[in-house]
This record gives sequence, structure tokens and C-alpha cells, in this order.
Amino acid sequence: MRREILRVELGERSYPIIIGEGLLQQAATLLQEGGIAGGTRLFIITDENVAPRYLSLLQDELISAGFPVHACVIPAGEQSKSIAMYETVMTQAIQAGLDRKSVILALGGGVVGDLAGFVAATYMRGISFVQLPTTLLAHDSSVGGKVAINHPLGKNLIGAFHQPRMVLYDTAAISTLPERERAAGFAEVLKHGLIADERFVSWLEEHAEKLWELDSELLSKAILRGCQVKANIVSADETEQGQRALLNLGHTFGHAFEALAEYAKLNHGEAISIGMCLAAKVAERLKVAEDGVYERTRNLLRQYHLPTEWPLSLEPLEVLEVMKRDKKAVSGKLALVLPRSIGVVELFAQVDEALIMTVMNEEAGASRNGSARN
Repeated sequence: MRREILRVELGERSYPIIIGEGLLQQAATLLQEGGIAGGTRLFIITDENVAPRYLSLLQDELISAGFPVHACVIPAGEQSKSIAMYETVMTQAIQAGLDRKSVILALGGGVVGDLAGFVAATYMRGISFVQLPTTLLAHDSSVGGKVAINHPLGKNLIGAFHQPRMVLYDTAAISTLPERERAAGFAEVLKHGLIADERFVSWLEEHAEKLWELDSELLSKAILRGCQVKANIVSADETEQGQRALLNLGHTFGHAFEALAEYAKLNHGEAISIGMCLAAKVAERLKVAEDGVYERTRNLLRQYHLPTEWPLSLEPLEVLEVMKRDKKAVSGKLALVLPRSIGVVELFAQVDEALIMTVMNEEAGASRNGSARN
């Protein structure tokens, strides 16, 4: 089977991203090729949606190769990125007898990857982990080593930078995703084009119908390009001192939406989609973006069945207050990643709150009046 292999270049902590069909059935061999010896104790963290499909397959593959394997199944959904669930998983890891040579395997989407990575980062001051993403959304979150759990007052406020040992992306898993999760995953694929590659955006526009239908060849190309953009930026700025912040296009708005919706009413991709539209509109109002950036951004997202209108249940003032707790904010002053053109973005410090509120109030009013553009 054809595989694509990328490397995130971080000196001694560099690691491969391996993309291809059927990788879960080859996991033991790939782990050994990556320097994880047979006999190493493995601890799989997965969720209730993924476990019935892939956990037994993965366990059988690893056990047959001589790996001692333990598994922890968490509830599906963003609510599992909590302090309480972190403690539960830590307890199970201790009871499983993990030591400093053990390896955690994150089998699932972004929630599993973030939680498992944070457990790995903090268990005995840090042990190795491997990302095995099973969603399209996780092509973004599985790369780069940002791991975290949520606090009721904000998303990803408790976290660390802890790079995986490797990323094994079995693209066959994407075919089983519900349509809503498929759309959420495309939000991050589109984001990578919007921040760094206008030609990729044009390609995504041209092939939207076939990509939505999960054409395997096109999908592999889209995932590969998205991972390349992420890997290049992470290699240049691992701990988000500058360039890496550009990956947060739409996220300051989106994370606030998720927190206020209690991580239940909007998924990550939906929240980020709306956030990218708002960022484009703010950029146009500030006159830092080319004309048409907002319209093209919105139309692209709609091609992939993503929401672009204000979430009706949320109040703009409450959203603004949560945004001020964003990790990019300094002394309560907002910093936003905004587009200058399609494929070119910039971090703007201390964006005028009044302008942001004006845009949010306009969008909220349009949605409530049923006059949002179709």
C-alpha cells in the first residue's frame, strides 16, 4: 500500500508523520521501525465511538507482536478534556504499571489526542506517546505537540508542548465518519490553505465535490498538504513565539464559542469555521485585507457544509470577555490572526474591541433576524 511520509524537523525530537490506508493493521511493525521495542508496555487511550471499531484490531495486532497492552476508554466529546477525566486516566495509567519507558497511544480524534498527549507530558514528568488519528480534524491536532485539557473558563488553558514519537494516520478510518464530523475535519484542512497557500485553496475549491465524497486519492493529497503546512510552521516555531500563532486563524473566536456552548452545542470545526469568517470580516473593516477575502472565505467553507453564521444562543459581549482570556492576549488586550489575502495571514496585536464588537453585533443581529446572507 502507498504511504506518504513527512518529517517534523525539531532536531533530536524530530518525528515522522506516516499517512496511508491500513496503517492500524501494521501498527506493531511501524512502532518497532520507529524505535519502540517489542515488550514495551503500551497504554491505549481511546473513546467510546472509536473503541468498537478499532480498539480490538489494534490490541490484537500489538499483542501478537509481544507488546503488553492496556486500554482506557473515555466518553466521546470535548467534555472529556477535563480535569476530572485527566485524573481518571492518570489513575488507570498508574494502576496499569506504566513506567518511564512505557508509551501512550492516542487512538481517536482531537479530544483523545489532546488528553492522551497531556497525560503523556505529565506522567512521571513526561513519557513518549504516539498519535493514531482516526478523524479528518485530527490531521491538524495530532501534529505539533500542543496537548491540553480545558477549564470551564476557557479552552486549552491547561497544557504543554510535548511532541509525539510519531504520527500514524490511517486514512481508511475517515470513511466511517458521520457527515458532521467530516465537515468539522475539513475546517482545519481549509484553514491550512487560507493561512499559507492560495493555490491549495483554489485546488480545494475546484475539487470540493469529490473531496466531500472522500475520493481517496484527492483526500490523501489534501491531508498531505495540510500536514505539510502545519509541519513547516511547527519546525520553525515549536512553542508559538511567533509564526506558529498564525495557525490560530479563527481560533480566538472559535474557542470562545466552544467554551460558552459548554463544549457540546458546537464542535471544534464548526466553531473555527464561524471564527474564520469573523476574522475575515474584521480584517476587511480594518482595511488590512484585500477586497473579497470575506466572501471567498465564506463561500469556501460553505462548499464543505460548514456553518458561517453567528451561533444564535451566544451573546457578543460574553464572547468578547472569553476572548480576552485567549492565550495570545496580553494584559487583557486582544490579538487576532487576520487575513491580508487568501493564503496570507498576520497576527495583529491590540485589535480595537469596539470594532470587534460592531462586527459581532452585526453578525448576531443578521442571524437572529433571519437575514444572514445565503
